[in-house]
Amino acid sequence: MPTKRSGDQATFEFLPGTLHVGDNLPFMQSLADGCCDLIYLDPPFATGTRRQTDTAGFDDSWGGDIKTYLAFMFPRLEQCRRLLSEHGTLYLHLDWRASHYARVQLDTLFGADHFLNEIIWHYRSGSAAKNWFGRKHDTILMYARCVGRHRFHVIREGTFRTDGLKVDEEGRPYKQTKKGRLYFNAEGPALSDVWDLPFLSTVSLERTGWPSQKPLALLERIITASSDPGDCVADFFCGSGTTAVAAKRLGRRWLACDASPEAAQIAQQRLESTL
Repeated sequence: MPTKRSGDQATFEFLPGTLHVGDNLPFMQSLADGCCDLIYLDPPFATGTRRQTDTAGFDDSWGGDIKTYLAFMFPRLEQCRRLLSEHGTLYLHLDWRASHYARVQLDTLFGADHFLNEIIWHYRSGSAAKNWFGRKHDTILMYARCVGRHRFHVIREGTFRTDGLKVDEEGRPYKQTKKGRLYFNAEGPALSDVWDLPFLSTVSLERTGWPSQKPLALLERIITASSDPGDCVADFFCGSGTTAVAAKRLGRRWLACDASPEAAQIAQQRLESTL
């Protein structure tokens, strides 16, 4: 697995399966137009703090100024639009602190008519709030490079509510309409834009020690929905490498970058152990 660090003199040539260590902006600028089929970004959330565990962490303070954070994000989002293929999709993962600002930036860069979804990832973790309702969700903004050409596969899971419905001769529930019987899809209801997925607990076997690690189930859902086998999935704030690991497991090519050598080392170890 090739690894490249910022400061290397050789010009980077696009190579899926590369883990880049260093500032993601010059790395992104070195890549060819339209080389990514799906981009997922999980940048710092503008929390105003340093995220730290006993072994790893990153600075998310920004001098306490949201303008500084947005000035950091804008050119990187601009590069995302350039790097996406015509059928490509961007997923930007934030929370209540900056998602509304980022949506304005993305409307400016992509066009408001290229907005697809504001996905709510709902989870139950952390302490209870005393002065407001518990903040138990993240926001994932989804934009297409070209609406109508973008890849999207409906995901079905769960069960329908069938209380009070009629049942046919084979035991299948249905609704009686003016046009006849309306049956439910046997694969279950289509997934909506509210996702109930558990956050990684402190004792989860997935835990790597990286403080902002996201669950594989979340990235596998995104990659399944918005890419095909063989597509290139990129993550330019890759952290512990969850996106790249999920892409590899699902038969996609991957491209990853993070400024932290500690994060990149964790990601590389995970990728080497992923079949």
